[in-house]
Amino acid sequence: MTRCLSAPRRALFALVLSGTAAALPAAVQAAEEVTLYTTREAGLVQPLLSAFTARTGVKVNTVFVKDGLLERVKAEGARSPADVLMTVDVGNLIDLVDGGVTQPVQSQALQSAIPAPLRGSDNQWFALSMRARVLYAEPKLKLANFRYEDLAAPRWKGKVCIRAGQHPYNTALVAALIAHDGEAKAEEWLRGVKANLARKATGGDRDVARDILGGICDVGLANSYYVGHMKASKEGTDARKWGDAIQVVRPTFSKSGGTHVNISGAAVARHAPQRANAVKLLEFLVSEPAQALYAEANYEYPVRAGVAIDPIIAQSIGTPKIDSLPLTEIAKHRKQASALIDKVGFDR
Repeated sequence: MTRCLSAPRRALFALVLSGTAAALPAAVQAAEEVTLYTTREAGLVQPLLSAFTARTGVKVNTVFVKDGLLERVKAEGARSPADVLMTVDVGNLIDLVDGGVTQPVQSQALQSAIPAPLRGSDNQWFALSMRARVLYAEPKLKLANFRYEDLAAPRWKGKVCIRAGQHPYNTALVAALIAHDGEAKAEEWLRGVKANLARKATGGDRDVARDILGGICDVGLANSYYVGHMKASKEGTDARKWGDAIQVVRPTFSKSGGTHVNISGAAVARHAPQRANAVKLLEFLVSEPAQALYAEANYEYPVRAGVAIDPIIAQSIGTPKIDSLPLTEIAKHRKQASALIDKVGFDR
């Protein structure tokens, strides 16, 4: 989902568009290109790609790959036209690295803009934006200092809504719990949350808000950026009603006192025909103007320090203290988390 940018951001977008494009010869603008394979809907990043083209003269060929990105790039091999691979969830990025379809990038611009925990230690993947796993709740509840572990407490029996445990958003959270407290504690938590479910673990994150409005449940876990999409929807629409029906709380882990985040990110393809332009695109996406546009267009948290978050997110959620656990450490436990979710029958 995309939306119109606010007046200040439209001015910023215009500034980015003006850039240096006017100084580039038309022949150069037409000749340069880069191919992006993305599992994200193209519309979510199109304003950024248009700004990149206007500034650099490099045309972006966007290929939306809903499923099987790794398998497709592997099958194409050295003949693959892909220059940049973009996806959501750190696990998906690391799968690309482990699958041998990416390459390291040495870039001072990327290293200075992206904190070390949000990029691969071997510089083969880079975060572009963050989303927090937050609590949607009935507005009248008092939920100060809420911890993820609290969701398994008996007081929430029959009051919790959540999407499938095997969805990457939840698998990553369980992986983080394993990394913090071990498998036994994570299993105990999963069994407790399952016992507290008001309905089967299914649907999407926005359905949690819908079902709180409908009185089916009181609390549930969901991603932060959906709050922006719902609250920015037109008055009278279902999405706006759902967004207005919840309060949003930033849960933390007991051990670290931080909130769980996941990312969208990208890597340069191993056989990138236009490697220089691929690096140029990544560097642009973490620049201050691009991060500001990304934050408002998609309601996600910038990875670059000092870039303002969207006003709706600032008012509804604020900026969380991010869990100190490295994303790579969380990713190590994904398969273990998935097996544990099946073991307890969480999605049945």
